[in-house]
Order: sequence, then C-alpha cells, then structure tokens
Amino acid sequence: MIDYIKGNIEELTPASATLETGGIGYFLHISLNTYTALSGKSSAKLFVHESIREDAHQLFGFSDKREREIFTQLISVSGIGASTARMILSSMSPSELENVIASGDANSLKNVKGIGMKTAQRVIVDLKDKIKVTGEAIPAASLANTQLSEESVAALVMLGFQQAASQKVVAKILKENPESSIEQVIKLALKML
Repeated sequence: MIDYIKGNIEELTPASATLETGGIGYFLHISLNTYTALSGKSSAKLFVHESIREDAHQLFGFSDKREREIFTQLISVSGIGASTARMILSSMSPSELENVIASGDANSLKNVKGIGMKTAQRVIVDLKDKIKVTGEAIPAASLANTQLSEESVAALVMLGFQQAASQKVVAKILKENPESSIEQVIKLALKML
C-alpha cells in the first residue's frame, strides 16, 4: 500500500498529475481541489489511494489526508465508483461536501454530473454518521442562499460556462457578498470566469 508520493511535478492537468520520484513517474488521477493546491508548484506530496482491479491499476492523489479519507468513504457507498467520487470532490471542497452530507442536502449532491437523486440520498444515508464536520458550520445566511446559488450556477451553465467552475465562483461571491441579488452574482461571476 502506498501512503503518499513526494516528488517533482512533471505534468499537471485538471484531472491528473505525474510526479517523478526516484527516476519513476507516477500518474495520479486528481480532483480539481488538488489541482488548485498544486498549481504553480514544482514539487508536491500527494496522499495516495490505490485502486487495483482485474483490468486496471490506478492511483488517485490528494493534496491532504482529509480529502483522501472522504474519497475512501464515498467509494464505499454502493453505486459510487472512483471516477464519480473524484467528480464529487471536483465539484465541491471536502468541507463543503461534509456540510452537504451533515445537513442532508441531496439537491446539492444531485447537481454533480452523474449523480441522481437516489444516489445522492444513498450517499447521505450511508455517510451521515461517518462524516465528521471539522470545518465551520454553514451559516444560516448561506443556507438561505442555496436557491440563489443554484439559480446562478444554472444561468452560468446555460451561458456556456462549466458547472464546477461556476459553482466555485458563485460560492466565493456569496461568501464575500451574502446579500447579493441573482443579477449581481451573475455579473460578478461573468467578470471572474
């Protein structure tokens, strides 16, 4: 079992990283959160999850142990494979996901590509008791902004922007300006995307 790989970043894309250590290049599948953490760096330490199947041996890399732990919990849920778990972690940060699960917000999970309502509910039911919410609790204002956030993201997606990027930008805007109207959020998002 590989716990982590530390080395030079030879190649970095939003979905993968190649780390060279000891003359060997390791290809690791990563989430957008890990990609953001690695951007601009020449070396890194990635915590690893190995997926060994009959037809493939894959390595998944994470910038911290917490994200790897949540990934492992996600793939323990029936119907969630490694690719889907990585998609979930690319759509929201580990603390956002923990809050979504703790609050039972199946609609936020359903917004992730490849996740239907039944799968979202299964994730919440299976993981609600296992997730430790270590981040700050969601303020009441951001719970009220959930609908505003969903509408803003939907509008940006209709304008041709990617959903994951739109969600991150909208979340950042609402964190800084919780009293914004949908028009203000979209205008600010258009400047940031």
